[in-house]
Amino acid sequence: MADEYRCQYCRLPSAGDSVSCPHCGAPVDVRNRVSRSGWLELPPVADMTRLHFGRSSCQISGSFAPVAEMTLDQSDSISFIHHGLLHADPGVQLDQRRMPNGWQRSLAGLPVYVMTAHGPGHIAISANEPGAIIAVPLPPGHSVDVTEHRLLAVTGNVSYGWIKAGLWFDTKYNSQLVTHYPLGGAYLDRFTAEETPGLLFLHTPGSTFVRDLADGETILIKPEALVWKDHSVTASLHTEKSNGGSGYYMWIKLSGPGRIVIKSIFGFAGWEGNIVRSSPRTSHAW
Repeated sequence: MADEYRCQYCRLPSAGDSVSCPHCGAPVDVRNRVSRSGWLELPPVADMTRLHFGRSSCQISGSFAPVAEMTLDQSDSISFIHHGLLHADPGVQLDQRRMPNGWQRSLAGLPVYVMTAHGPGHIAISANEPGAIIAVPLPPGHSVDVTEHRLLAVTGNVSYGWIKAGLWFDTKYNSQLVTHYPLGGAYLDRFTAEETPGLLFLHTPGSTFVRDLADGETILIKPEALVWKDHSVTASLHTEKSNGGSGYYMWIKLSGPGRIVIKSIFGFAGWEGNIVRSSPRTSHAW
């Protein structure tokens, strides 16, 4: 009997008799790439990798701007962001998903809607930009918090809500008071698998890295680098400022236990003007 294989990226066991993990699509024969500071690089899901959920499947097609091509069984469904739809068979039932009160998203000034697709039939979804698709398996009872605009699709048995990120600060510049949300938005999307395993598909630009934080372990990351974190990981603000400078450099302090995933492409993390108030934060001057 072959030894059980445990994926080093999603931590779930399998027989290890295929070229990729059946849960997250990561290659099983890839060599670990770990930075000096302990970040493990997530390999992109290879072109033509097939994943399974329920009685349905998803094939990842393409390498630079990948597409999630799903074959839905009549017993399965997915939710996805409306502008990601490429095509769907006539037999696939498309509807708008009712979201909890307070859930609002906009992109380039236009509203974002969550759609549902019920099988049977084929449907294809893409972020329509360069990057990689990450498959995040969710064991029953497990929750993850995802930053805004990273969702591509999620299986229908996963609950989808939102929480306030609780990270903000106000600056006063030229007599104007401006509120900033360093994570790129005021909210985090929370996905929870209930009684059966779920599968979450995210899109990220650049390379992606994962790290496990021990209980009480903390790390500073650049704000918009965060992709997702286990719900057990807490986040707060940390600022750095030079004694002769006029601006602040903002960090996010993450505290374990739990996993965190970051991306290598993100926005500028400096702000001009004085911070007049903020969510709880630590600071350091140099």
